[in-house]
Amino acid sequence: MAVFTDVTPQEAQTLLDTLNLGTLQSLKGISAGIENTNYFLTSDKGEFVLTLFERLSFEQLPFYLELMRHLARRGIPVPAPQPDAQDRILHTLAGKPAAVVEKLRGSHQLAPDQFHCEQVGAGLARMHLAGTDFPMHQDNLRGLPWWRETVPVVLPYLSSEQATLLKDELAFQEQLAPGTAQLPRGPVHADLFRDNVMFEGLPGRERLSGFFDFYFAGVDTFLFDLCVCLNDWCIDLASGRLDEQRASAFVSAYETVRPLTGAEHRLLPGLLRAAALRFWISRLWDFHLPREASLLKPHDPTHFERVLRERIARPWHALESLP
Repeated sequence: MAVFTDVTPQEAQTLLDTLNLGTLQSLKGISAGIENTNYFLTSDKGEFVLTLFERLSFEQLPFYLELMRHLARRGIPVPAPQPDAQDRILHTLAGKPAAVVEKLRGSHQLAPDQFHCEQVGAGLARMHLAGTDFPMHQDNLRGLPWWRETVPVVLPYLSSEQATLLKDELAFQEQLAPGTAQLPRGPVHADLFRDNVMFEGLPGRERLSGFFDFYFAGVDTFLFDLCVCLNDWCIDLASGRLDEQRASAFVSAYETVRPLTGAEHRLLPGLLRAAALRFWISRLWDFHLPREASLLKPHDPTHFERVLRERIARPWHALESLP
């Protein structure tokens, strides 16, 4: 969500007119993230987020936007894309694909405790169930095929020890893949980190107000999506070590809505490693092969290297921790 493409107030107002969203009051670039250009856009009719897509194509984008609309209609708290008079939710701005979505209320919880993890866990399961009848299909574009393509590109930037770890883990995931093929699957967020979730309310009484930034979504196993969350919501950030109390609370809350199968429980340690590998690879790619952008702040790739090493050294089975 860095700013790769500058948008003028006049361009923003033209889009607001197309969407019948009133008169522009403010337009502010968002510095967080590294994939798309994002602005907070305020008009006399409300607060919105304007996104210009820098990598995703016009052909790929209907999946993401229609998924958000589908989930919003199912009562999942996600930002609904804003349609024009012809009910189109994919637009063009500054020559790029663009969308305007509602701005969620609240703020991030960057130091979550068990209370927050329980809410996100249950909300994630509700989102998974709500998406099971979504008719469109697109594979997770940052899945195993992308890992195979990207690992050779980033290997030259690594130490011999890091390169060995990366190659060995990719080989492990190749072996694991046939076993995951029959796991429950459907549309997943695939990037539901702390900064993609909003809470509102008084401290200690915050309530989940929504999930956003669905632009890494795709069809994958629900377990992979759960593991992405566990590797962010339920860890000590400094060490990457799993906080088992928070992780158990997260999984327990998830299972109150959608119980995991026996196969999911067995494969959870391996998918925790897969989720760590996915973000280590992508952060290596973004860090060593960055694109020019104002406000761009690439993430530190060594964080997910630590997380991966922890998941390998200390496999975690939810069934051993659940009450």
